[in-house]
Amino acid sequence: MIAAHADWSLNPRKRWVSLARRRGGRWRAEAPRLVGDPAALVAELLAEGVPLAFGLDLPLGLPRGFAAGRAEPDFWHFLRGLTATPEFFLVSPTLETVSAARPFYPARGLRGMTRAAHAAALGLGGAAALSRWCDQATAERPAGAPVFWTLGANQSGKAAIAAWRDWLAPALAAGAPLRLWPFQGGLHELLAPGVAVLAETYPAEALRHLGVVLGGSKRAPEARRAAAPSLRLALDRLEVRPSRGLRLALEEGFGTDAAGEDRFDSLLGLLCVIGVLDGARPDFVPEDDGVRRWEGWVLGQTALPRAPETSRGE
Repeated sequence: MIAAHADWSLNPRKRWVSLARRRGGRWRAEAPRLVGDPAALVAELLAEGVPLAFGLDLPLGLPRGFAAGRAEPDFWHFLRGLTATPEFFLVSPTLETVSAARPFYPARGLRGMTRAAHAAALGLGGAAALSRWCDQATAERPAGAPVFWTLGANQSGKAAIAAWRDWLAPALAAGAPLRLWPFQGGLHELLAPGVAVLAETYPAEALRHLGVVLGGSKRAPEARRAAAPSLRLALDRLEVRPSRGLRLALEEGFGTDAAGEDRFDSLLGLLCVIGVLDGARPDFVPEDDGVRRWEGWVLGQTALPRAPETSRGE
């Protein structure tokens, strides 16, 4: 089996993937590498003839209020159909151009803009309605960013645009052997030779599951170097043997350039994927139709935020 995890970005130079292969019951993990062409990467890995579990640090799903009333039965069908509506990915410069057909906002910072106003422009009942249930804060980690918000450090909209528009929608429309967890089933039941199972991850979630101690910002090389002992313990617990290159990356804090935090996150996500594959974390998804059909979930997350709001448009 192959496990992979990519830390995503609008900038291809900040997209890094960590890989591990399981043979004889033991994993061997490699140092992070650039993703490059994601379709080519998946094809390269599937050519090895074993199942591929591929975690992605980007949104896979839609807020339930936004999805309410859509003709498609679920997110998988919605995503596959986006090749016919390229205007969906145009980021609105003002609220006047925000709509269900063009939901991403804002193209630049404007005085007085708020997420509440963005939600209102989309016909949603308040700023909270921009978020999926899995985006909300839990007792274990802070909130993630809303899918359609594209401004600031705490945003995931640009990563969603880059992955959905340039890779996932065209690949699904062309019949690529991609399966989306949890929309099409559980992680283990979807795994098969010649198939890549894609699952959303959140490094801030994985950090806590793995017991990794980060005494400062992950953007700082010294904080990432200081986290090396707890990362090595996590590797040992999961019986993952690091390659020489990965051991060196751990010692060096994944480098001093701006992409060091992306390489760090790619390893956190990889260990999250392996943890679920091997049963250290459950393949958990809430028994909620909106989650399973439209919103999706974060791999390995078991802590629940407050109950999803039916006022979001259901």
